[in-house]
Amino acid sequence: MFNFSKVTLALMASGVLAISAQTYAQEAENSTAETNEDDIEVIEVTGFKSSLIKSINQKRWADTVSEQISADDLGGLPDVSMADALTRLPGIAAVRTGGQAAEINIRGLGGGFVSSTLNGREQVSTSGSRSIEYDQYPSELISSAAVYKSSKASLIEGGVAGTVELKTASPLTNEEQHTFNVNLRGMYNDRASEVADAEEFGHRFSFSYQGKFLEETLGLSLGYARLYQPGVATQFIGFAYNADKDLDFLANDMDGPADAPENEFISEGFELQHLGGEETRNGYIGAIEWAPNDTFIVRADAFISQFDSESFARGFRVKFDGETAAISNPVIVNNSMIGGTINRKSKGNNTRVELVNDDNQDFDEVQSYGLNLDWQITDQLNASMDISYSSAESEFRNGLLWSLVAEDANAENPVLDQNVSISYMLNGLDLPDVGFSQEDAFTDIDRVMVSKYGIYPYENTDELKAYRLDFNYSLDNDFISSVEFGVRYSDRDYSSDRSVYEYGADNNFSSSEPPLRLTEDMVEVVDWEGEFGYFPSYLAIDLDKALNAWFGDDIPQPVQTWGADEDGVINNSTSWSVLQSGEVYEKVFSAYVMANLDFELFDTPISGNIGIRMVDTDQSATALDNVGGVLAAGAQNVMDEVGLVNSNYAPKVIGIEYTDYLPSLNLNARLTDDSQLRFAAAKVMSRPPINRLAADRSATVADDGKVSGSSNNSPFLKPFYATQYDLSYEYYFSETDGAVAVALFYKDIESFIQNLTVSNFDFKEAGFYVPDTIENETTGVVSEVDPVGIYSTAINNEEGGNIKGLEISYTQVFSFLPELWSGLGLSLSYSHTKSDVELVTDLAGGSVEQSLPGLSENLFTSTLFWEYQDFETRVSVRYRDEFVSEQWGVNQQIANFDEEVIIDYQASYNITENFGALFQVNNLTDEPTQSYFGSKQFSGTTQYFGRQFYLGVTYSF
Repeated sequence: MFNFSKVTLALMASGVLAISAQTYAQEAENSTAETNEDDIEVIEVTGFKSSLIKSINQKRWADTVSEQISADDLGGLPDVSMADALTRLPGIAAVRTGGQAAEINIRGLGGGFVSSTLNGREQVSTSGSRSIEYDQYPSELISSAAVYKSSKASLIEGGVAGTVELKTASPLTNEEQHTFNVNLRGMYNDRASEVADAEEFGHRFSFSYQGKFLEETLGLSLGYARLYQPGVATQFIGFAYNADKDLDFLANDMDGPADAPENEFISEGFELQHLGGEETRNGYIGAIEWAPNDTFIVRADAFISQFDSESFARGFRVKFDGETAAISNPVIVNNSMIGGTINRKSKGNNTRVELVNDDNQDFDEVQSYGLNLDWQITDQLNASMDISYSSAESEFRNGLLWSLVAEDANAENPVLDQNVSISYMLNGLDLPDVGFSQEDAFTDIDRVMVSKYGIYPYENTDELKAYRLDFNYSLDNDFISSVEFGVRYSDRDYSSDRSVYEYGADNNFSSSEPPLRLTEDMVEVVDWEGEFGYFPSYLAIDLDKALNAWFGDDIPQPVQTWGADEDGVINNSTSWSVLQSGEVYEKVFSAYVMANLDFELFDTPISGNIGIRMVDTDQSATALDNVGGVLAAGAQNVMDEVGLVNSNYAPKVIGIEYTDYLPSLNLNARLTDDSQLRFAAAKVMSRPPINRLAADRSATVADDGKVSGSSNNSPFLKPFYATQYDLSYEYYFSETDGAVAVALFYKDIESFIQNLTVSNFDFKEAGFYVPDTIENETTGVVSEVDPVGIYSTAINNEEGGNIKGLEISYTQVFSFLPELWSGLGLSLSYSHTKSDVELVTDLAGGSVEQSLPGLSENLFTSTLFWEYQDFETRVSVRYRDEFVSEQWGVNQQIANFDEEVIIDYQASYNITENFGALFQVNNLTDEPTQSYFGSKQFSGTTQYFGRQFYLGVTYSF
């Protein structure tokens, strides 16, 4: 009989699993021996329930507190990427980007605390952080995944939240001599029709081949997976509160009398936009395995993922400029304005409604290569050597086209329409009420003119070379079964490059770079639909036609430059493009020793491990320090990409070295044949995001001799450290029926990275150039310079805190029911997490406490499935409580995200022995993403992404 899950398993069985042939055989033998010893009945199951049972057994025999996913499980669910697959595990949640799961959170901690490996090798990321973007890892090419929630000494350090281990399969362990599989799915998004020019249809395609040759001593596997999908969204984004003004005498204060002594806070504005575009992901894997005998095996494997997206964002960007605007009828909540009317003043005010036509391109590529040699030297001693290379390249090009309303676009010298009045009222998580005095002009080419074009590329590369040597020595001992020890060295280089091109102005019409007159062939009128249908229509502008009309065939390209005026004199207007570009270097040497335990205590079998890992880190970054051109302080001529030479800066490489010792303990007590108790304790660490180690620092000496400075990052940052404890009880119903597990965990976190202001910072002692005196250029007065001043920078906040929680999981296959219902099953998990860590945000104006980023107090996942003969169907529900994460507005902002429920559905049917069909729906209820600042009255993001429908076929032979 044709088995649909075997088809999808074979699709993902491409690559190489980095364990030795003998180790693999030993694990299988040990598992079989234990099974026979305990008289556990083995019943063959198929389909989705077989993948669940396989995952449960992997969790059962693991030596750490972990969660497992098998290949059948991955291939049988509507998982676009590994991010979707991982979120079905207890205590794991996803942050949706563009409607797709990308970053994962584990036990209340964000992606920066999660370590990730592929075939046991550390992976770098295109995100510029430590967290890999899991949507770049096709589920079709991954055979299994494990999430280690407790640590052990042999694991690569880096996961305070946990370690995610992805694996590609070994061709030599494939059951068949040769397998070839093809999968094709068409895709449709039901909201794409609401967004002009958005694509409605996409597809997924994958194939794989595995073969064994030379009497099964040589294995070969190849795999390819392609994803092409439309990316659509309709969104409102409220901006943070970064201005203040005395509004008491005008206020309609919802909290009572408007008598607060301080100024009220005003939002920067908001956006209303249509998003559209296409995402294309091509994934490739290949592997060769050679096992000339039972004691030696060589593996070489490669993984490449290319993820490209081209997208547009159209609509309105409303900028209040509230501290200088005329405001009437303000509505105040908690000393912040959530509604009112804002009018532009003719002079000194930039209140405006921008018609935006953003064009974004993102080209990402991840590569991972490895060579592994495994040698069983003697019956007792095994050695393994691994050489790996991981790289990531990302080029994000943010192109912006702004338009403003003119009094008359046909005038010889058009002038801006100063009659700007904006009325709005936030409605919490519901869409706001808005009104614009200029809304009749938003679709009129005789009024709308393009005022500015800007493009802001952000390129980064991340490369990691690693070398690892591990040994395992078996002992004939009643307490320690074996000893593992090894060393690892890694060398990582990260570089970031910024560049810029700007023409015109976004707040007015520039006389030197005049606005562009639009023509009929450049524009189309766009209407809003659905929930957004009451917003005014606007003009969508063809970017290429507009730029060709403005610049001709020679469209200027962005460069890294200091910035200069019309006469070519450096004015540092875009110096950030130079100062924010640089490199980070990280060299890590680690060594470990770990004893694997196997003994009895009061007739109870105990297994596990105890060990310690030493980690020596050398981190540094390039820096450009402003030394005022003083040669003695290292000043050099620094040339930008257009030939401008700045002589004020001294190039440096700065950083620190430190050594850590990370002990760990894992104990598993087998209470009965079907139940076990686990305990784990460890000290763990997570290094700062690699981009946070950049040295983009600056210091300024004022005319009165006072020094101040700032830096969003720092090469002197040290890791997050935590001591964690785990206690779990697991009960297994039978080999095919399921299990229930209850786990408690506690993490004592020593510190966090925060951007804080240090009042008495000694700049000279910290390595900054500080002159002894400074002369006021206007008055000629010479003042002594005090090297101690105010410095805003990223530091390790030593206050720390704890995270604690409860996880419950339950899986049941109701095989005891009558035949028609014997394929019915249920998988449930619930997590409750709390923390005493309270961070402060001022994005809603006044200071408000918020929880640790990534922490949801309650998580719930469930899958109800039913299999009968050749038919299988299931529905999955994921609930996530409120949490804190990042949203994008004008700038990246930390916001509170509301609870969400994501429902997915799938059904499949095996038509013939080799041919199957599949139907699935992702985000069945079209659940939006919604955020707010501090409290729900201060609206953040409301994004609708639509439902995704898939219809596909699978063929295997």
